[in-house]
Amino acid sequence: MFETTRRRVLGAIGLGGTATLAGCPAESPQADGDAQAQQNTATSETVTEAPKQVDVDQIAGDPTDIPDPVDWDEPRTHEISLTYSEHTAEIEPGVTFDFMTFDGQVPGPMVRVRQGDTVELTVQNEGDLPHNVDFHAVYGTGGGSVATTANPGEENALKFRADYPGAYIYHCAVPNLDMHISAGMFGMIVVEPEQGLPDVDQELYFGQHEVYTDKETGAEGHHSFNMDAMAREDPTYVLLNGEKYAWAAAARGPIEVDQGDTVRVFLVTGGPNYSSNFHAIGNVWSRAYRDGGVPSDEDPAAYADKNIQTGKVPPGSCWIGEMETPVPERIKLVDHALSRVVRKGLLAEVDVVGSEDEDIYDPDFQGSSHEGPQYGG
Repeated sequence: MFETTRRRVLGAIGLGGTATLAGCPAESPQADGDAQAQQNTATSETVTEAPKQVDVDQIAGDPTDIPDPVDWDEPRTHEISLTYSEHTAEIEPGVTFDFMTFDGQVPGPMVRVRQGDTVELTVQNEGDLPHNVDFHAVYGTGGGSVATTANPGEENALKFRADYPGAYIYHCAVPNLDMHISAGMFGMIVVEPEQGLPDVDQELYFGQHEVYTDKETGAEGHHSFNMDAMAREDPTYVLLNGEKYAWAAAARGPIEVDQGDTVRVFLVTGGPNYSSNFHAIGNVWSRAYRDGGVPSDEDPAAYADKNIQTGKVPPGSCWIGEMETPVPERIKLVDHALSRVVRKGLLAEVDVVGSEDEDIYDPDFQGSSHEGPQYGG
């Protein structure tokens, strides 16, 4: 049954032991962090500093918290708000970091509209630093970043029409934009084509980014941002959704889907520097929309690439991939630059729940009596 298969998969891949290092953060009282300190470059000396008190129990966005697919066939106007905020949270147990966020989560919430829809966007800055938002789905100066700049305590707004379909990043674009993105200020807007995307059974949403700190990976205490490490492109962590192994079984996961479901996965790569090599261990992207691109004048399913093993997703871009789930298994979503999985914290897990189909996959096969390779009938 599934439990047996799951244990075998974990052992064979060799990541189970690593994943168990990522536990669920404990509840903690209110923060006393100073967000302005994030702007300072860390010195070359690593100073032992106790973890800060966290002000949120969870920074990792829920991959299943996604707006419903488009089901309207005429242009609409959407009133959407985003809040700029800074929070102290755990990257892993005993390791705290000062994040910058849209709506208090990493990645920021998905925005989902239809080609031709109008978005009336209001932003409010509840943090201690200036922020803004650049939407790659916007025709306009800075993707709207100039119009959405807000100092602490301020609001701002803009209106735009979503004219081209696809999945696009949005991110903070102030002068220290690389730092703000690394610390969590990025998300995705999906502009569905007029005919919509093909129906699927389940959708998941992830954001990949690097975090650069003044301590080694896993070193307990409070990690401050390190500008020099970012300039060298030498991250302490490479993460999905802001926490080490956030949605793996040993932490907040695994995510469960039913056998036979078609699962669509949205990935936004914030970076600010690393591309993702997005791969589903034990599965394949049966349909893939590279760089989040979907057509406006043809069937998206016909346009998609088929049976892609690993998708290159540059920083500042997105991915839409679909998986079939014919057998029970644990699917590991990884960056196939695998040291980022084993050493830097990037892993999510999806459990397919159902009954084994030995015609497709037989993990208990004992072999045949034939000597040497035998192929065909």
